[in-house]
Amino acid sequence: MCGFAGFIDFKGAGDEQLVEAMAATLIHRGPDDAGTAFFQEQDTVIGLGFRRLSIIDLSPAGHQPMHSGDEQVTIMMNGEVYNYASIRKELEQEGCSFRSGSDTEVVLQAYCRWGLSALSKFIGMFAIVLLDRSSKQLILIRDRAGVKPLFYHVHPSGVLFGSELKAFHRHPAFTKKIDQQSLHTYFYNGNIPAPFTIFENTFKVCPGEYVIVDLKSGLYRKETYWDVMDVYNKPVRKISYEDALDETERILQDAFNYRMVADVPVGVFLSGGYDSTAVTALLAKSVSGLNTYTIGFEDTAYDESPHAAAVAAHLGTQHHHYTCTDKEAMEIIPQLPWIYDEPFGDSSAIPTTLVSRVARRHVTVALSADAGDELFAGYPRHRKVLSYFNRLQKYPAFVRDTFSLPSAIFSRLHISISHPNRFEKLLHLLRSKDILEAFHVINQTYTDGEVAQLINASAGAHPLVFGEGHRITAAVSPLNQLLAVEYKSYLVDDILQKVDRATMSASLEGREPFLDHRVVEWVAQLPDDYKLKGAASKKILKDIVHKYVPATMVDRPKMGFGVPVKNWMRNELRDLFESIMGDEVLIAAAGLNVHSVKVLKRAYLEGKLADFERVWFVFAYLQWYKYWMS
Repeated sequence: MCGFAGFIDFKGAGDEQLVEAMAATLIHRGPDDAGTAFFQEQDTVIGLGFRRLSIIDLSPAGHQPMHSGDEQVTIMMNGEVYNYASIRKELEQEGCSFRSGSDTEVVLQAYCRWGLSALSKFIGMFAIVLLDRSSKQLILIRDRAGVKPLFYHVHPSGVLFGSELKAFHRHPAFTKKIDQQSLHTYFYNGNIPAPFTIFENTFKVCPGEYVIVDLKSGLYRKETYWDVMDVYNKPVRKISYEDALDETERILQDAFNYRMVADVPVGVFLSGGYDSTAVTALLAKSVSGLNTYTIGFEDTAYDESPHAAAVAAHLGTQHHHYTCTDKEAMEIIPQLPWIYDEPFGDSSAIPTTLVSRVARRHVTVALSADAGDELFAGYPRHRKVLSYFNRLQKYPAFVRDTFSLPSAIFSRLHISISHPNRFEKLLHLLRSKDILEAFHVINQTYTDGEVAQLINASAGAHPLVFGEGHRITAAVSPLNQLLAVEYKSYLVDDILQKVDRATMSASLEGREPFLDHRVVEWVAQLPDDYKLKGAASKKILKDIVHKYVPATMVDRPKMGFGVPVKNWMRNELRDLFESIMGDEVLIAAAGLNVHSVKVLKRAYLEGKLADFERVWFVFAYLQWYKYWMS
């Protein structure tokens, strides 16, 4: 796991010291080694800066930027290609020789041999920069699921690129102007979805995508090499439940085993829920002395550590438990703007950062269990939206169409921004063309009308994946439609951003075993009731877990991973809350309506706020604005 930053300038501006400064902002992603490369061809200069966290081949031979034998291709890679050994063997059979034992060199040689078609061979998580001087191209590549981040900024004389936005602030050509559509979109769910960022002319490379910058013309284009929509558009497999159970376990076992490939210590985050228990149980079959890590909290309402300890004892892992104090958790909150460097409203970033710091004391790599809910239909909202949408379908289309008329009237009936506008939400739900639009409406924290009250100059939201129902064939079930967009939205824009920044802030490599693309390509084609059967979610995954752990040990209500921020901001962290939410100059400069923020603040402090997320999203944005924009 590493971090990189760089630039292309078509007017010859910039030097090696500049790219070193950009990369230095990412030392937390790579404390073990640093490297730069600088190229000048006529008026164009290209700077590449790298920070390394040594995971595979710890020797200097794994140093980056790394150059091909003829020095025509240079690579920087953040992440891992787990099946690099088999690809290396294939390349050696074709006459290639290697100077190191790193997976980065395998990726470099694979590109030199096969071009971008090599991407189809990679099993892993990665963000890659390839400078191909023979074809006069710079290529930015992101893995299929989007586990590893990759940003780029386009300005009049060139392009900036990097693993985190904070690197761009060191470059004089970076203009940090807020994208108003991104700000609007942020208040829906507390994140800014790919390909957008909080800044104008600044983008995320989407999962399964590469961006090619032509060094001669200065133009760039985007290409998709893998899309989960295509996966879900495939026909459902005709397979018995017993055969599906066996094959699902086999694929999961292989994916999990690959995530143990490393030349440094590896551990597993264990909460005691089904997903992390599945990872631990299958790995414990083949890995002796498997290290598992859990953090507990002083507030028992948020403490899953006893459940995790019971699972660890049953499976015989080397279990490490640490109880975090409220003080330790609260100390994370002022650091969040630096860690996430664009507005991010998921408060579970706090415990995720804490457990990463605890694990880093013992290991350099930790396996997480994210995506189990997205793959196997584990969220209550999946059942909720299916139920709502089935009821909506009973109304004739002409009846639902009539609800487009009085929306302006109903939006004015909204009493206060501190309470959800149920009138507006109902109207949007009734007007939803398909289940994906209904899914978006149900999950929004703020409606469009509420965002318009909150932001002084709302430009409307960016187009979202929820509006891409036309890309899914009519044969795809409503459940699989939900899972496809969940994979492309909440998973990448919230969960994976959260885990990457939290783990890397502690110089810990986080790996996601459920996000092996072979897993989703298999599970997407299973019959619906193998995943969600009545009220029973994640059926096939749970049945696999029950082979190794008694159901009584793991079958309990979903707890979530959180800390009592709602109470802290009214008590121990009241001064911090007041300083951010009470600064009218800051609020106005950030483009928010001062009156609306005051209403939210007062309702929260008086215990009258309907949903804590409503004020937390605002606080997180304003804290970010103060850190990066003031």
